[in-house]
Amino acid sequence: MANIENSALFKISYGLFVVTSNNGTRDNGLIVNTVSQITDSPIRVAVAINKKNYSHDTIKETGKMNVCCLSVDAPFSVFETFGFKSGRDTNKFDGITPVRSENGLAVLPEFINGFISLEVESYIDIDSHGMFICTVSEAKTLSDKESMTYTYYQKNVKPKPETTKSKGYVCKICGYIYEGDPLPEDFICPWCKHGASDFEKIQ
Repeated sequence: MANIENSALFKISYGLFVVTSNNGTRDNGLIVNTVSQITDSPIRVAVAINKKNYSHDTIKETGKMNVCCLSVDAPFSVFETFGFKSGRDTNKFDGITPVRSENGLAVLPEFINGFISLEVESYIDIDSHGMFICTVSEAKTLSDKESMTYTYYQKNVKPKPETTKSKGYVCKICGYIYEGDPLPEDFICPWCKHGASDFEKIQ
């Protein structure tokens, strides 16, 4: 059996982004931390999205998306809206008037320092996720505010779970609390989609 400490994987630095798409009738978006530039001539960007997310199917069908780069002033409500709800049954842009990029997709009107419009060039099936290899059709800097990193979110944005009154397990990624014991080995966090290995017992 491989000797893997999940905590070591947390040392990889990540940014946090809202990836937007449109199924032809309404806008959608989700939080991801898996966006990276992989080539520079031409410029290509890779975006990995969990297959369980509604956005995965929409982007696979339409072949385009926008990556909105979150800045450090983004409040927790942004993560609640775009990270803890499903676009299958929720209009995530309810009450939000987005800006439009040249490809017609939504761009968050605040809490971002830039956006990148992407066209899907190829798709790689990587088990739980799909990886979209994309070319850039538009990219704009909107402010000089610092980018939101996963570490900054964990330390400064995500509320600390109230574990004193609860019994069970808490997700180390997003703070979701599973009430019960034991935690099923195949349990998947309904908020961030991480598995049981990313939960710790509430003492």
